[in-house]
Amino acid sequence: MTNGQSTTSTEVRPPAAAADYPHRALDPRLYLDPDALARERREIFARSWQYAAHVSQLSDPGSYMTTTAGDQPVLVLRTHDGELRAFRNVCRHRGSELLSGSGTCKKAIRCRYHGWTYDADDGRLLGVPEHRSYAELDKATLGLFPARVEVLAGFVFVNLDPLAPSLAEHTAGIEPLLERYGVADLEVFSAGDSGTQPANWKVIVDNYLEGYHVPIAHPGLMRLLDYQRYEVELHPGWVQFDAPMRDAPSENRSERLYQRLVRPMHGLAEEDRRTWRYLFIYPNTTIDLYPDQVNVWKIMPDGVERTADLWASFRPPGSGPLTRFVQRLNHRLNADVLREDVDLVRRVQTGIHSHGYNCGPLSAREAAVGWFADRVRASLGEQDA
Repeated sequence: MTNGQSTTSTEVRPPAAAADYPHRALDPRLYLDPDALARERREIFARSWQYAAHVSQLSDPGSYMTTTAGDQPVLVLRTHDGELRAFRNVCRHRGSELLSGSGTCKKAIRCRYHGWTYDADDGRLLGVPEHRSYAELDKATLGLFPARVEVLAGFVFVNLDPLAPSLAEHTAGIEPLLERYGVADLEVFSAGDSGTQPANWKVIVDNYLEGYHVPIAHPGLMRLLDYQRYEVELHPGWVQFDAPMRDAPSENRSERLYQRLVRPMHGLAEEDRRTWRYLFIYPNTTIDLYPDQVNVWKIMPDGVERTADLWASFRPPGSGPLTRFVQRLNHRLNADVLREDVDLVRRVQTGIHSHGYNCGPLSAREAAVGWFADRVRASLGEQDA
């Protein structure tokens, strides 16, 4: 697909009941073995849908964003006739990265190494300096390698596998929820690279996919959220958590201010004012739906025992001073949670080095951890026990 629209009809299957889900975690070697990471890069990241950008970042003809699918560089751009296209971000001559960061390009992309030039709209090789010096040069076979690109309710994803199911199929059932939050009409107000976390990427995902640790490890969340009503839905390609907020005012001033001042974005129901929602799209994209903003987080392996974080926050254009203050409160509260989580995953990564360790049984609260483990095993072609 090049325009972000899917023509494939998709069947939305009902979510699995967490209590009925088989709960078996991954073999600990998969968190420690460099060969396992190499397999994951080939079999998971190079064959799955990876978050790239928001449509607002690619709104003008010629606008582009660079991203990665696992460790593979990818270029996403808006063509001059309004379509979205994606290519591997590599010159066909000597492998130089073509573009970096984000910006606007003209109708041709010129490599900064030797000047090979490509059509920005379709990737054709247009020109080669001193082309007569080549004994063989078939320009028709040396265009940019294409990648797939699709849009999910305003979020742009890329995929290097031409045979993978469409993004619409992979996320069947998720779009109505995202549309309720008006994702396509939001704008970026904060984004960055929060560095690396000291654990394997799957430890980070496991931690995100359960609230069982919240009463022990996140006192702030326990003051804000009604843990007894913290629920999970398991879908084939994604997971949803609903975390209703408590009615009782928190004893913490920042949390109490957030509870009192937060207002739902336009289009949300009143009950959405009282709920934090967390979505995980396999294998490594999270979308946090708050009453005041939407956050996206891309989880990427940075070696076997480190994970890189890329994130962005979105809000409606024209948000007023009170809303912006509430959004800053939200970031402050979640920064505290992140610091707590970084310590948790560091401890897990250290602990799983213990000889003889295998994960114990998982509770119903950890159903999504088992769900994720099954998908990793399936992606790697490993048999379930």
